[in-house]
Amino acid sequence: MLRKLDGSEQITTAPARIMALDRARTCITLLVLLHHSVVNYTYFGNGDRARWLGFDLVVLFNDSFFMACMFFISGLFVCDSLTRKGPAIFLGERAWRLGVPFLLSIFVLMPIAYYPTFLRYHLPGTTDFNFLHFWWHTLTIGPWPSGPVWFLWVLLALDAIAALVWSFASGAIGALGRLIFSLRNRATLAFIAFLIFSVAIYLPMRLAFGDASWLEPGGYPLPIQTSRILLYAGYFFTGVGVGAVSLRTGVLAENGDIVKRWLVWAAFALLFYAAILALVYIHHNWVADLNSPPLSWRVGYGVTFALFSAAMTFAEPAMFLRFANANWRWMDALRPSAYGVFLVHYIFIIWLQYAVYDYSWPPGVKFAVVFAGTLSLSWTLIVLLRKIPFVARMI
Repeated sequence: MLRKLDGSEQITTAPARIMALDRARTCITLLVLLHHSVVNYTYFGNGDRARWLGFDLVVLFNDSFFMACMFFISGLFVCDSLTRKGPAIFLGERAWRLGVPFLLSIFVLMPIAYYPTFLRYHLPGTTDFNFLHFWWHTLTIGPWPSGPVWFLWVLLALDAIAALVWSFASGAIGALGRLIFSLRNRATLAFIAFLIFSVAIYLPMRLAFGDASWLEPGGYPLPIQTSRILLYAGYFFTGVGVGAVSLRTGVLAENGDIVKRWLVWAAFALLFYAAILALVYIHHNWVADLNSPPLSWRVGYGVTFALFSAAMTFAEPAMFLRFANANWRWMDALRPSAYGVFLVHYIFIIWLQYAVYDYSWPPGVKFAVVFAGTLSLSWTLIVLLRKIPFVARMI
């Protein structure tokens, strides 16, 4: 599919879905479920009494790349949608697919999900708050959490910016797409450039705000991690650029150099993750003031975090593209329901964690119950909901 830009430029977009990239996105959804299933049993999370240090390593691994990678993958299909539908229809559909679920989540799903947290710290007889009291208190007094669906409003905002740029400066998208396309046979250069880009857009924000700061305008449930604002935006628009010229013959071509070297990118990712672990060890054992580490440590951690995020964003989709013809039946079966599972999983996560809290089970057993229960219940619920036509069009 071609579209003329500024009378001379052309953007080529993929005419059909690329199953391997759908699998990469589904994999991130499963990592989100894994992440939320184990975080209550980490020393970092400080939730359940049953804890295992190995779960801290899982959380650190996921948190250091998976949402940035998800923004990158989400950006890949933007140009194709804008070409076929135009900015107005594109934004209308994104508002239906992202905005409506976000509103339903913050007004209904997240209060249901967080109610067990209230019950845990307000035992029977110590408060007269039933769920309706809790719901009204959440919306009027707060805190009013958005849970994991913060991703939706940020993605919708980035989609709106992309549509605006497409409408008034489409040549900029074309230029970005051609620049990225020119690297399709120069995998090493593309990798190095993306590493440098990642450090440049993340490190200054990390040094300025730290990694624990969240921007939440007016106390409304519109949060985003302050240090990662530019990281998420940068990865999203990199994805837009990758998809602007060609997904099938560009840098993510199934037979291209970047895809063929997925093991190289994975090896670098493991190397950078080892560096992160080393810096965490130094922080906990050799830094006198844990709340105020020296500038050298903060720079080192910020750089390694950005490098790991970049390497994993190369490796994760490249692996699925490299094995596009492999048998992934279970993941392909989940794919139509993956978005819906993401939307509802937090309810089952927290309620199941609440249900097993008082049992003296090993942390691995509690995690297994929570993860398996959340995946099966969320998947079943979404399969049933998708039988409703207008729901199926949304999720």
